[in-house]
Order: sequence, then structure tokens, then C-alpha cells
Amino acid sequence: MKELIKAKEPFRFYTRLHLSELTGLRATTLTQLLDIIKNVPGSCIYYHTHRFLQQHQYLSPEPPNDFAYWVADVLGEDELGEKLASIDTIQYSTIRALRDEIAATIEEYLNDNSLAKLKFSHPEDEFHFIKCVSFILPTNYVVSDLAEFTEVLKKITIDSIYFHIFEARLRLEKKTNDFSNWIETSIGDRELADRISGLDPYTRTLEDLRRTIIGIIEERFG
Repeated sequence: MKELIKAKEPFRFYTRLHLSELTGLRATTLTQLLDIIKNVPGSCIYYHTHRFLQQHQYLSPEPPNDFAYWVADVLGEDELGEKLASIDTIQYSTIRALRDEIAATIEEYLNDNSLAKLKFSHPEDEFHFIKCVSFILPTNYVVSDLAEFTEVLKKITIDSIYFHIFEARLRLEKKTNDFSNWIETSIGDRELADRISGLDPYTRTLEDLRRTIIGIIEERFG
């Protein structure tokens, strides 16, 4: 059995509450959609690429994003819809980078398909931009080694897991999830940290993610 190392810094678990807020911005054409995507707050990009995860946290596989759905189902631009849906969110460590990829994909499509600029949605099918407002709250759980970490991970809410896996990496721009960051910097186990950061959370339910992370840790420490 591998010896447990006491962390240099303890890990505190946080959780989150979120509200969805209308911005008043809306698009009826691809050109309008592109212009607004380039300028809306990052919280809008986050909402429209992660809404499915937030509302259907027990479902898998990889969820679609709202932009892909709208251009395909409302404007009938199936090719662009497929391109937007195929953007691999896990490859982007900031909202800015994800926004740039979405905008570039739409812009390139418009340059190659000039007729797509002439399509309008019906008034009732306009794309309404919504932003995600998060409230981050500390929990009472503070751990000092991986045994304590695993025990807490078994019982915390999926909102806490969501925050440490998704929001910490993308919205707080930490480059990796909080769990991997702590394991590498405070525990000093880079191999374990890399195994967890190598998981694709967009292809798993949060409960499956919880079980998988616990399994990886318990396997390493017997």
C-alpha cells in the first residue's frame, strides 16, 4: 500500500448556486449571432455551451451546445450545426479561447456560404442570449490527505464536483481542474493528477465522474 502524504496545503471543498439571466440580446441571422458572440460577456458563452450539463447532470453522453442546435434546427444550416457541435470543449482552457473557436467556425462558414447570410429565423425562434451568474460558497469539508479527500468526495453534492471540475478550469482559468491542481501542487503526485486531468468530463455524468476519480485514487493507494 502506497504511503499517504500529508498535503502542504489543505483542500477546501466549495459548492455553487447559479442563476440564468436574460441579457436582452437576440439574433435572427447568422451574421447577428456572430457579432453578438464576439462581444457578449464570457458568462453567456459559458451558459450556452454548458447549459445542458447544468440542467441534466445525470445524463450522458457529450451534450450539444445551444449555438449548434439553433443554426441547425432553426436556420436549417446542418453543416454548420455539425461543425459547432464537434468543437471539443475540453481542449480549451479559457472561455476566451472557446469563444474565438466558435466565432471562427461561424465566420469561416459564412465566407464560404454567402446565401446563409440571407436566412432569418421566425420572430418566435430568435436566439436569446442568456448569461450564467454563479455564487460560490465554501463547505465545511477541509481535507489534508487523499484518504480524507476520497471520503469527502463520496458524499459531497454534484454541484461541488461541477464547480471544481468545470468552473474552476474554464471560468477561473486555472488550466486544470481543482482536484488535479491540489494533488500535484500540495500532495506532489503528478502522475495521479495527470490521470484525473486526463478524464474527459464532457462524456460522463457527474456521478460517473465521482466514481471514476474515487476509483483512480483507491487503485493507486490500494
